Amino acid sequence: MKILLIEDEVKLAEYLRKGLGETGYVVDVAHSGVDGLHMALQGGYDLLVLDAMLPGIDGFSLLTAFRKTKQTPVLMLTARVSVEDRVLGLQTGADDYLLKPFAFSELTARIQVLLRRARGTQETKDPTVLRLADLEVDLMRRKAIRAGQRLDLTAKEFLLLTLFLRRHGEVLSRTEIAAQVWDMNFDSETNVVEVAVRRLRSKIDDLFEKPLLHTIRGMGYVMEERAQ
Repeated sequence: MKILLIEDEVKLAEYLRKGLGETGYVVDVAHSGVDGLHMALQGGYDLLVLDAMLPGIDGFSLLTAFRKTKQTPVLMLTARVSVEDRVLGLQTGADDYLLKPFAFSELTARIQVLLRRARGTQETKDPTVLRLADLEVDLMRRKAIRAGQRLDLTAKEFLLLTLFLRRHGEVLSRTEIAAQVWDMNFDSETNVVEVAVRRLRSKIDDLFEKPLLHTIRGMGYVMEERAQ
């Protein structure tokens, strides 16, 4: 799941980016209303976390412009405590409203509710449970099981596995994997992708009879069920 965080407080934004990343989300950050609106309109995000008070374009104006073309869920963050401000945010198109200061656990809980609600209105082609052979990933419960055995995955391993399952049968390059899971430009000198794939494979394949994650030499990786 990919989130756009639009927050001008740099320290808070970095804290939330890191925390949400460790929870398993891919997070992009914008520090101004202008950049935030541009990224929101151009990027394929599952959720926006939007501060009300922003330089350039305030959060309410940004949301008004965004809602002209996009229905992506929006959670507004603000230190403005008046009822009028909260009503304005909801009337402008916010799906939920969270006052600063807030507990990180409450933020993640509200994000999960909004994502669950959005998935409930999507077509069945975007399921909340992904399956391949005897491997099953429950996106809502953030749980992976193979042959009835619970898999102990880190947040990044869960994201990586989800990517492979969503696009099973497709060969994914190291560059694309790095962009999707780590949200970074690929550095050919780093082996972060190989290390992560190796660790994931040790958990989902090594203890089971039939491997599902395969290396395509010189091209990347593919997850698929193959005849033995």
